Amino acid sequence: MPQQATARAFESEIVSRLARFFPEATPVRIPIKLSRIPGNGNGNGDRTAPESDYIFLQETVIEYGTSHEVLFALGCPLEFADRVLVESNDGSLHAEASVVAVQYHPERTVIAARFLKPVPNWIVKS
Repeated sequence: MPQQATARAFESEIVSRLARFFPEATPVRIPIKLSRIPGNGNGNGDRTAPESDYIFLQETVIEYGTSHEVLFALGCPLEFADRVLVESNDGSLHAEASVVAVQYHPERTVIAARFLKPVPNWIVKS
């Protein structure tokens, strides 16, 4: 268990480095399932691909969020402009997003992805 806590703290720290570029980012810690949307990421992909064609990548945690972006770490690479489906484990968040920032670290990739359509009330600041 201590090793898991250390890995979790490291992930949160490396995502916080990217969050500095998003002044409105707030810590959220929301578990999600992340899938890649078919296409080449440059806007010429098949935007009408059925969700059954989406490629599951992994479960992860949104560490930081704004009203338009989510920031998280992954064990697999994504590239700028890749499109992903972000789904919270409880089903309250189900939205497509495009990768707008990438930072590579050993064994982890830190991603900021911007929602393709407005997602009202997904994040509430107090």
